[in-house]
Order: sequence, then C-alpha cells, then structure tokens
Amino acid sequence: MPNPVRRVDVTERRARLARNHHLAPGAQAETVTDAARGLVCLHATDPSTVYMSARARVPGMTIADLDRALYEDRSLVKHLSMRRTLFVFPREAMPFAQAGGSARVAERERKRLVVEVEKAGLFTDGARWLDEAGDAVLAALDGGDPTSYTALRDALPVLQGSMSYGEGKSWGGQVSIGPRVLTVLSAEGRVVRATNDGSWKVSRNRWATTESWLGAVIDPLPEVDGVIWLVEQWLRSFGPGTENDLKWWLGSTLTLVRKALSALDVVEVDLDGATGYLMADDVEPVASTEPWVALLPALDPTTMGWKDRDWYLGPHRAPLFDTAGNAGPTLWSDGRIVGGWWQDDTGQVVMHLLEDVGSDVRRALDAEADALNDWLGGERVMLRFPSPISKQHS
Repeated sequence: MPNPVRRVDVTERRARLARNHHLAPGAQAETVTDAARGLVCLHATDPSTVYMSARARVPGMTIADLDRALYEDRSLVKHLSMRRTLFVFPREAMPFAQAGGSARVAERERKRLVVEVEKAGLFTDGARWLDEAGDAVLAALDGGDPTSYTALRDALPVLQGSMSYGEGKSWGGQVSIGPRVLTVLSAEGRVVRATNDGSWKVSRNRWATTESWLGAVIDPLPEVDGVIWLVEQWLRSFGPGTENDLKWWLGSTLTLVRKALSALDVVEVDLDGATGYLMADDVEPVASTEPWVALLPALDPTTMGWKDRDWYLGPHRAPLFDTAGNAGPTLWSDGRIVGGWWQDDTGQVVMHLLEDVGSDVRRALDAEADALNDWLGGERVMLRFPSPISKQHS
C-alpha cells in the first residue's frame, strides 16, 4: 500500500521560508554570497534591491561588502536570465543559469531584434547585422578592460541607429539599437555587466567579455541539465512548491519542469489540496522559528519567489503588487506579508500596516524601520515599480 501523501500546512511553509531565506533569528547568512546561494539568486532589476535584500539577511552587511563580492572577488555575477530578469548569481551557478534560463531568453531577444530592425528599415538582413555587431563588440572588449556602452557606441558605428516605437502615442519615441545588442550578448553569456560607474542605487554598467571577467567562458550545458539544477536549487530554497510555481519562476515550460522533476529524487506533498514537491531528503517536518519581522525591498526574491502566493500574501496583493505582478517594498511578520513601506521626501521609512499585528510585532517593525533608516543614512531609493499603496499615500 503506498505511503500517504504528507501534508505541509501554511505554518510549516512559513517556517521553511524563514529558515531557508535567512530571515529567522539564528538562520541569517554570514556573507552576501551565502545569502544569494540561499535564494538561488538575488533580483537585480532595481540596482538597490540587491543591496537591500542582502542587508536584510546578513547582519552588519555594508555596501562595500556587496561591491567587493561583485567587483573584486567576483563571487557574485550580474546576469540576465529567467523571465528576462536581471539577477545576481553565485559564480558557480552561471553554467546552469545560462543553460536553464538565459539561453531561452537570448533566443527570443535575438529573433525579436532581427525582426524589428528589418521592419524599421535599418537593415535588410537583420541576422547578418546582429552577428557583425556582436563580433564587433567582442573584439572591442577583447583587451579585458570593462567599457561603458557610450564608449562602445562611439567606437562602433554598427551600434549606432535607433527605431521608433509607439508612433502617434504620447509615450512613443526613439529607442537605440546598441543596448539591445548588448542585451542579446549578455543573455547568450558572452558578455557580462562588470563594474558600475554609478552608486549602489544606479545602474551604469561597464561591460566585459565573460572570459576576461570570470577567467573562462561559461561551460555549455544542455538546457534540460540547467533546468534540472535550477529546479533542485529552487526546491531546496523555496520548496515545497507546485509545478505552476516552478514554471513561472523559470519562465520555462511545464514539459521541462516535469522532465526535471522526473529526473530528481522528489516527493509529492499536499499543499492544502494542491500537489507540491520537496526533495526526498528534505521531507522531515520543520518547526516554527522564533518570532521575526523584516522590511524587504521591492522585487525581493522572497516576495517574488512563487506564482501562487496566497499562503504568505493573503488579501494584500492589490495594494502591494502592480498589475504586471511586480512587488513593491513589503513588511513581513513570521513568514507572511502584513503591509508595505516606502520613503518620504526626507528619506525616512514610512510603514503602512494592512492588518492588526499586535503591539509586540508593531514594536519590532518600528525597531527594524529605525535600523533600516540608520543603514540608508537618509539616502532615497528610487523604485521602478513602487507599490500601488505607496503611490496612494505618498
């Protein structure tokens, strides 16, 4: 007789989140690279998110600590991957991220750019132009010195030119083709975002070949091998989760997700009526942690880690997520979202609770907001995706 499927309730899922994501007392990460490993990767769409996500998980973390990991030790690497999203990956994850996520993005970006430059009348053979442009960029970066896009554009006529978008619309304009070439090359794993000419809150990348920055090209792997590795890492960090969660997080297909699950030693669990998965060596029940709170930044990997979010988000989706599914800054208590936060005109953190959390949790959140204010030192962080509630109240 088959063993009954174990139920993993919401309380246990929240306890796993707290421990695996380095948010609970006693479970925090020692280094920024450890924090990234614990979450598979850190979101980097907003430059500041990487720093603030790491700060929430590494006691005493400074901006210099993350800069060192990114630009000196190079134990962390910025890379375009799943869902055409910019992430910061631990260096050892790069071959798997490239095969399991980035290559799919690169193929789509390459095809789209070829079609668009031909439609705009810039080139009759868009594929040939893109190959030549890519080769020119790689040759220009061959010396190994990280180079800004502006310098590349000025040196390489093949990167110059622009296309119209939204003709006749108030939001229409011109878009340069050069950055799109770098997007393709980065998704293909041939160039990386190396140093940054801006502050920690601004993205002004200098580009380098992957080989010169990391000391080697990215080892090529079959797509399915990359997906298998990513699925295992996600299950160890975010599990239990559903096929739907994995498909969304990977930006992949159910076919590939199911191939990965069939190749791994996984166990089905009951998530209140939905079928979830855990690695077979990670099925023992997990006890609740000590009480904890956190102020997580916009697009934090914990907030964005699952497609099905009701077990930690509850009824708060509308005030905290925009219509495209991008999360603003969030308040957390014991594995669930209880509100949002933003900064006022003076740079001070403003919290907005969406439910009654009690006086103890409120005091803990106040203390964490004070600690974040001290860390920010009055600097304002501009967000690409502020939450609806912050727009309403700020």
